[in-house]
Amino acid sequence: MSRATYFVQECPTCGRMLQIRVEYLGKTMVCQHCRGEFDARDPATLPPAANLSNSMLLDRAEQLLGSGVDGRLRVS
Repeated sequence: MSRATYFVQECPTCGRMLQIRVEYLGKTMVCQHCRGEFDARDPATLPPAANLSNSMLLDRAEQLLGSGVDGRLRVS
């Protein structure tokens, strides 16, 4: 019986460390905690978070804000 091999990657949205199967490298993943989408990539090839531009961060914030039901924010 073969066992799956995993690598660890940080979710770029919520910052949680996720175990991802190696066979998912290069595929779009969804974080089980925040539902943020990201590409599964070798952590050695990922740019440091500090290098993200302000416009990239603002674009991501707008994407997340628009992901509510019918484009509306869900407030609890």
